[in-house]
Amino acid sequence: MDWTLSTFICLAASMVIGYFLGSLNFAIIITKLFAHDDIRKHGSGNAGLTNVLRTLGKGPAALTLLGDFSKGIMSVLIARLIFSLFTGLNVVVIGDYFAVYGALLGHVFPLYYGFKGGKGILVSFGALIILSPIAALICFTGFLICVIVTKYVSLGSVVAGTLFPFTIMLMNYINFGTITYEVFFTLPIAALIIYMHRANIKRLLSHTENKISFSKKEK
Repeated sequence: MDWTLSTFICLAASMVIGYFLGSLNFAIIITKLFAHDDIRKHGSGNAGLTNVLRTLGKGPAALTLLGDFSKGIMSVLIARLIFSLFTGLNVVVIGDYFAVYGALLGHVFPLYYGFKGGKGILVSFGALIILSPIAALICFTGFLICVIVTKYVSLGSVVAGTLFPFTIMLMNYINFGTITYEVFFTLPIAALIIYMHRANIKRLLSHTENKISFSKKEK
């Protein structure tokens, strides 16, 4: 890839658009629609899927999942459209990741909601579906097994975030016979996911973290 002015403009545009898209926090939007309230005032105070499930139940949680998951997908697809239109390249790895960085920053620090958002796991997974479906499947499997066995969604999220760089490394080796620079782009995403779960990690270590229940809505 040639590093031209167009390239830098496309990178900036991808990240900025990703940020504005990521700032649409569906946990907050869905809670306002269903309960006319702010999800950040309830439960754990986090504007994310698990808190919506515990506070409002499965229906609103499913809509939250769909919305936040879609942000990760759309951020990458929009970045690819931008690069295709202005550089003629359909897939630019660094462009994909800049778009994801923007979407994650928007989700965690949303412009529209006082810079207080969620933790980014759904956005990351949506993006990973486009970046590497097999890597996404491996991460989701790790998450699912962890949640089923322990009932801790936060632990499953940390496990999935930790697996992310290793799955991309594995796919690089399978596809290209070597480890490419793409692995380095995954590290900020994994680090952010783990950092955003730091309070959960402390509670896990002290055995005070809440377990998830799919049988009923928590009051």
